[in-house]
Amino acid sequence: MLRDKNLVPLSRQHQHALALCVRIERASPISESDRAQWQMEIAQHFRAEIRIHFDAEEQFVFSGARRFSELDLLVEVLLSDHAWLRERFSRAEAQSLASGEIAEFAQRLSGHIRREERELFERLQEVMNGEELDAMGRKLEQRLKDAEQACALPVKKQQLL
Repeated sequence: MLRDKNLVPLSRQHQHALALCVRIERASPISESDRAQWQMEIAQHFRAEIRIHFDAEEQFVFSGARRFSELDLLVEVLLSDHAWLRERFSRAEAQSLASGEIAEFAQRLSGHIRREERELFERLQEVMNGEELDAMGRKLEQRLKDAEQACALPVKKQQLL
């Protein structure tokens, strides 16, 4: 099923996080000499995008999904994932993740994203009408603009010869 335009900004951010997961998986096992650098990158990604992303999902998407009782269990699982992932982001910030935990983190984040995309988003597109999706999309757009600005890369000035 094609992704509804109102969920596309979240899906785009999911792609950013999945790219981080793929890079971690390719670099695994993480050596002790690389552990600090990976933790800094994980923490930076959280500060720049995922923190706001999680808040927006919880505030607008999960609350909207809870209106449909068949999605309650899935929302609980996703909230539990958010708690586990926030703990790992916090530990990455504190430079206290072990090398093996970095790979575990990437697997769990990747699985979480796939569950949202394949289960939650697909189901929301089936049970919500266009007006409901549009209303949620407007709220998401407003909330996520802070993350987009946080992730913007500085423009490199061109030198004139």
